Amino acid sequence: MSRIGKLPISIPAGVNVEISNDNTITVSGPEGKLSQKVDSSIVINKGDNELTFSFSEGRSVAEVSKQEHAYHGLYRALINNMVIGVSTGFTKELELVGVGYRVNEKPGNTLELILGYTHSIYMQLPAEVKITTKSERNKNPLIILKSCDKQLLGMVCAKIRSFRKPEPYKGKGVKFVGEVIRRKSGKSAGAK
Repeated sequence: MSRIGKLPISIPAGVNVEISNDNTITVSGPEGKLSQKVDSSIVINKGDNELTFSFSEGRSVAEVSKQEHAYHGLYRALINNMVIGVSTGFTKELELVGVGYRVNEKPGNTLELILGYTHSIYMQLPAEVKITTKSERNKNPLIILKSCDKQLLGMVCAKIRSFRKPEPYKGKGVKFVGEVIRRKSGKSAGAK
Protein backbone atom coordinates (compact mmCIF):
# COMPACT_ATOMS: atom_id res chain seq x y z
CA MET A 1 0.00 0.00 0.00
CA SER A 2 1.05 3.59 -0.57
CA ARG A 3 2.46 5.23 2.54
CA ILE A 4 0.62 8.43 1.68
CA GLY A 5 -2.59 6.54 0.87
CA LYS A 6 -2.65 4.89 4.31
CA LEU A 7 -2.80 8.25 6.15
CA PRO A 8 -6.31 9.29 7.21
CA ILE A 9 -7.65 12.76 6.33
CA SER A 10 -9.14 14.65 9.25
CA ILE A 11 -12.20 16.72 8.34
CA PRO A 12 -12.16 20.15 10.05
CA ALA A 13 -15.28 21.80 11.46
CA GLY A 14 -17.39 23.55 8.83
CA VAL A 15 -16.35 21.20 6.01
CA ASN A 16 -18.96 18.85 4.54
CA VAL A 17 -17.91 15.70 2.62
CA GLU A 18 -20.36 13.74 0.45
CA ILE A 19 -19.59 10.49 -1.39
CA SER A 20 -21.96 9.51 -4.23
CA ASN A 21 -22.64 6.05 -5.62
CA ASP A 22 -20.46 6.60 -8.72
CA ASN A 23 -17.40 7.20 -6.47
CA THR A 24 -17.48 11.00 -6.86
CA ILE A 25 -16.50 12.91 -3.73
CA THR A 26 -17.79 16.44 -3.14
CA VAL A 27 -16.19 18.65 -0.50
CA SER A 28 -17.76 21.98 0.48
CA GLY A 29 -16.68 24.53 3.04
CA PRO A 30 -16.38 28.24 3.76
CA GLU A 31 -13.96 28.87 0.85
CA GLY A 32 -15.90 27.01 -1.87
CA LYS A 33 -17.02 23.66 -3.25
CA LEU A 34 -14.93 21.07 -5.12
CA SER A 35 -15.60 17.59 -6.50
CA GLN A 36 -13.39 14.76 -7.76
CA LYS A 37 -14.19 11.43 -9.43
CA VAL A 38 -12.23 8.59 -7.81
CA ASP A 39 -11.22 5.39 -9.63
CA SER A 40 -13.45 2.40 -8.86
CA SER A 41 -10.52 0.38 -7.45
CA ILE A 42 -10.26 2.79 -4.48
CA VAL A 43 -12.85 2.65 -1.68
CA ILE A 44 -13.40 5.77 0.44
CA ASN A 45 -14.51 5.13 4.03
CA LYS A 46 -16.05 8.03 5.94
CA GLY A 47 -15.79 7.80 9.71
CA ASP A 48 -16.48 10.41 12.36
CA ASN A 49 -14.44 13.43 11.23
CA GLU A 50 -12.00 11.47 9.07
CA LEU A 51 -11.65 9.81 5.67
CA THR A 52 -9.64 6.65 4.96
CA PHE A 53 -8.78 5.04 1.63
CA SER A 54 -8.52 1.32 0.89
CA PHE A 55 -8.69 -1.09 -2.03
CA SER A 56 -11.92 -2.79 -3.11
CA GLU A 57 -13.17 -5.47 -0.71
CA GLY A 58 -11.74 -8.98 -0.45
CA ARG A 59 -8.37 -8.28 -2.10
CA SER A 60 -5.01 -8.61 -0.44
CA VAL A 61 -2.19 -6.13 -1.03
CA ALA A 62 -0.40 -8.71 -3.25
CA GLU A 63 -3.40 -8.86 -5.64
CA VAL A 64 -3.40 -5.12 -6.25
CA SER A 65 -1.72 -3.83 -9.43
CA LYS A 66 1.02 -1.20 -9.52
CA GLN A 67 -1.41 1.31 -11.07
CA GLU A 68 -3.90 0.83 -8.21
CA HIS A 69 -1.09 1.40 -5.68
CA ALA A 70 -0.36 4.68 -7.45
CA TYR A 71 -4.07 5.66 -7.44
CA HIS A 72 -4.21 4.96 -3.69
CA GLY A 73 -1.73 7.74 -2.88
CA LEU A 74 -2.88 10.04 -5.71
CA TYR A 75 -6.54 10.24 -4.72
CA ARG A 76 -5.70 10.60 -1.04
CA ALA A 77 -3.44 13.58 -1.88
CA LEU A 78 -6.02 15.16 -4.22
CA ILE A 79 -8.84 14.89 -1.68
CA ASN A 80 -6.59 16.15 1.13
CA ASN A 81 -5.84 19.23 -1.02
CA MET A 82 -9.58 19.68 -1.58
CA VAL A 83 -10.28 19.57 2.18
CA ILE A 84 -7.49 22.07 2.91
CA GLY A 85 -8.64 24.27 0.01
CA VAL A 86 -12.29 24.59 1.06
CA SER A 87 -11.36 25.16 4.71
CA THR A 88 -8.41 27.60 4.49
CA GLY A 89 -7.60 28.08 0.78
CA PHE A 90 -4.28 28.32 -1.05
CA THR A 91 -2.20 31.43 -1.81
CA LYS A 92 0.60 31.96 -4.34
CA GLU A 93 2.64 35.12 -4.80
CA LEU A 94 4.41 36.11 -8.01
CA GLU A 95 7.00 38.87 -8.26
CA LEU A 96 7.81 40.95 -11.37
CA VAL A 97 11.55 41.66 -11.54
CA GLY A 98 12.63 44.18 -14.18
CA VAL A 99 12.67 47.88 -14.96
CA GLY A 100 9.23 49.05 -16.10
CA TYR A 101 7.49 45.75 -15.34
CA ARG A 102 4.03 46.52 -13.97
CA VAL A 103 0.76 44.75 -13.21
CA ASN A 104 -2.79 46.10 -12.89
CA GLU A 105 -6.13 44.59 -11.93
CA LYS A 106 -8.92 45.23 -14.41
CA PRO A 107 -12.67 44.73 -13.89
CA GLY A 108 -14.00 41.26 -14.65
CA ASN A 109 -11.14 39.33 -13.00
CA THR A 110 -8.68 40.42 -15.68
CA LEU A 111 -4.95 41.01 -15.19
CA GLU A 112 -2.93 43.51 -17.25
CA LEU A 113 0.78 42.69 -17.40
CA ILE A 114 3.40 45.09 -18.76
CA LEU A 115 6.54 42.96 -19.18
CA GLY A 116 8.80 44.87 -21.57
CA TYR A 117 7.04 43.86 -24.77
CA THR A 118 5.61 46.38 -27.25
CA HIS A 119 2.11 45.49 -26.03
CA SER A 120 0.37 44.83 -22.73
CA ILE A 121 -0.73 41.28 -21.97
CA TYR A 122 -4.33 40.86 -20.77
CA MET A 123 -5.21 37.62 -19.04
CA GLN A 124 -8.77 36.62 -18.09
CA LEU A 125 -8.58 34.58 -14.87
CA PRO A 126 -11.13 31.91 -13.84
CA ALA A 127 -13.84 32.99 -11.40
CA GLU A 128 -12.45 30.65 -8.70
CA VAL A 129 -9.15 32.58 -8.55
CA LYS A 130 -9.09 35.89 -6.67
CA ILE A 131 -6.34 38.39 -7.49
CA THR A 132 -4.76 41.29 -5.66
CA THR A 133 -1.78 43.31 -6.81
CA LYS A 134 0.72 45.33 -4.77
CA SER A 135 2.91 48.04 -6.24
CA GLU A 136 5.07 49.89 -3.72
CA ARG A 137 7.77 52.40 -4.44
CA ASN A 138 11.28 50.89 -4.75
CA LYS A 139 9.89 47.35 -4.54
CA ASN A 140 9.02 44.82 -7.22
CA PRO A 141 5.30 44.57 -8.10
CA LEU A 142 3.53 41.53 -6.59
CA ILE A 143 0.62 39.44 -7.83
CA ILE A 144 -1.20 37.59 -5.02
CA LEU A 145 -3.50 34.78 -6.19
CA LYS A 146 -5.94 32.95 -3.89
CA SER A 147 -8.14 29.95 -4.63
CA CYS A 148 -9.61 26.83 -3.03
CA ASP A 149 -8.50 24.71 -6.02
CA LYS A 150 -4.77 23.97 -5.78
CA GLN A 151 -4.50 22.50 -9.31
CA LEU A 152 -6.20 25.47 -10.96
CA LEU A 153 -4.10 27.93 -8.95
CA GLY A 154 -0.89 26.19 -10.03
CA MET A 155 -1.93 26.24 -13.70
CA VAL A 156 -2.78 29.96 -13.58
CA CYS A 157 0.56 30.77 -11.90
CA ALA A 158 2.46 28.72 -14.49
CA LYS A 159 0.66 30.54 -17.31
CA ILE A 160 1.48 33.98 -15.87
CA ARG A 161 5.11 32.94 -15.31
CA SER A 162 5.37 31.67 -18.91
CA PHE A 163 4.83 35.18 -20.32
CA ARG A 164 8.34 36.17 -19.18
CA LYS A 165 10.35 33.44 -17.44
CA PRO A 166 13.26 34.64 -15.27
CA GLU A 167 16.48 34.77 -17.26
CA PRO A 168 19.79 33.64 -15.69
CA TYR A 169 21.95 36.74 -16.34
CA LYS A 170 20.07 39.61 -14.67
CA GLY A 171 17.22 37.60 -13.12
CA LYS A 172 14.54 39.64 -14.92
CA GLY A 173 11.12 38.09 -15.40
CA VAL A 174 8.12 36.76 -13.48
CA LYS A 175 9.09 34.51 -10.57
CA PHE A 176 7.54 33.07 -7.43
CA VAL A 177 8.31 34.94 -4.21
CA GLY A 178 11.23 33.13 -2.57
CA GLU A 179 12.23 31.30 -5.76
CA VAL A 180 15.99 31.12 -6.24
CA ILE A 181 17.22 31.71 -9.79
CA ARG A 182 20.54 30.11 -10.74
CA ARG A 183 22.59 32.99 -12.06
CA LYS A 184 25.29 32.85 -14.75
CA SER A 185 28.20 35.20 -15.03
CA GLY A 186 28.31 37.24 -18.23
CA LYS A 187 31.27 37.65 -20.54
CA SER A 188 34.46 38.28 -18.61
CA ALA A 189 35.74 41.74 -19.58
CA GLY A 190 39.15 41.98 -21.20
CA ALA A 191 39.91 38.23 -21.21
CA LYS A 192 42.85 37.43 -23.49
